[in-house]
Amino acid sequence: MAKSRLHELSEHGVSVWIDYLSRDMIQGGKLAQMMDEDAVVGVTSNPTIFQKAISQGTAYDEQLKEVLAEETDPKEIFYRIAARDIEDACDLMRPVWERTNGVDGYVSWEVDPTLAYDVENTYEEAQRLHEWIGRPNLHVKIPATKPGVAAIEDMIASGKNINVTLIFSLQRYKEVVEAYLRGLERLVAAGGDPASVHSVASFFVSRVDTEADKRLDAIGTPEALKLRGKLAIANAKLAYRHWEEAFSGERWEFLAGKGATKQRCLWASTSTKNPEYRDVMYVEELIGPETVNTMPEETIRAFQDHGVVEDTLEKGIKKARKLLEELAAAGVDYDDVVLTLEEEGVQKFADSFEELLDGVRSKRGELTHV
Repeated sequence: MAKSRLHELSEHGVSVWIDYLSRDMIQGGKLAQMMDEDAVVGVTSNPTIFQKAISQGTAYDEQLKEVLAEETDPKEIFYRIAARDIEDACDLMRPVWERTNGVDGYVSWEVDPTLAYDVENTYEEAQRLHEWIGRPNLHVKIPATKPGVAAIEDMIASGKNINVTLIFSLQRYKEVVEAYLRGLERLVAAGGDPASVHSVASFFVSRVDTEADKRLDAIGTPEALKLRGKLAIANAKLAYRHWEEAFSGERWEFLAGKGATKQRCLWASTSTKNPEYRDVMYVEELIGPETVNTMPEETIRAFQDHGVVEDTLEKGIKKARKLLEELAAAGVDYDDVVLTLEEEGVQKFADSFEELLDGVRSKRGELTHV
C-alpha cells in the first residue's frame, strides 16, 4: 500500500487519533481499516456519537435488553453498554500500544461531565472507570476546570492515565502541566513507577477562532477584521512552546530519570468551522514532534486528499505573541474569550451527556414495550 499523507504526518511526530467510537465501526472493521490506511493510532469517544448509535440503530439492542433486566439508572445503563466498546477498542489498539512502548494505542473514556466542578466525585469516578476497564491503554478524560485540575493531579499521583480535556487558556494549560508534574513527583515520592503513567493535554483549537472571530466581526474595524482566523493557531503554538520549556531542565530530567514520560499536547476540535478557511488548516499549521491531532472523519478524509505535510508548529512564535497584543489593541479580551469557551465547553459536554441519557431512556421505553 502506498504511503498516505497521514502516514507522512505521523513520520513528522504527529499521532493521528479519531474523535469518535461506535460498536459498528469496531465490529464492522472500519476502525481496523483506518488504523491501516489512515495511520490512526488512538480513539477519543464522543457521547454524541454514542447517543446517535444507541437511539437510532439496533447495534446495542441485544445488550440493552440484558442490561435492562438488571439496571434502571440511565447513566449506569450507558456505562455498561459503552464499557464493552471501550474494552473492544482497547484490545484492538493494544498492539499499537505495545509497538510504541505506551506512547500511542489509547482509547479515551470521559468522566460524567456534570461533575466538572466537583473534585472528589470526579476523582472517584475516574478511578471507577479505570478499574472497570482494567486495560493499560485506557485514558480517562477529565475537563480542565479549576477543580478538574486538582482531580487530575490526584489521578496522576495514583498512577493512572489521564486525557485532560477542554483546555482553551494558556494559563490553564500551565496549571495542567504543573498538575501533571506534581502528580508524578508525588507518585515517585510514594515509591510508585511513573513509567506506567501516560497523559495527553487536549487543547481545543477551532472553537477559539469561532469565539474570537465573532468578537472581531462585532468590532468591525479593518484592523480587527484582519485578525480573524488567527488566534486558535497562535494559542496552540504558544502552548507548545510552554510544553518545550516545561519538559526540559532539571525538574523534568529528575522525573525522566525515573522513567516518566512527557504529557503530550493533543490538538482537539480540529475540523474547520468557517467555510472561508482551509479545511485542514488546524492540522497543517500544528505539525510538530511529540504531538497528537484527534480528528473527525471528514478532516481525516480532507487531509488524505490534499493535506500538506511540513513542520509548522515551532514557526511563527514571535508573530503568535504579537497577535495577542494586536487582539487586545483591537478590543478583544483574550482572558474573557478563553473563560467563555471553558464554561461553554463544560456546558456543551454536560448537555451532550444528558442528551445521551435521554436517548437511553427513550430506547429503554421502546425495548420494554416490545
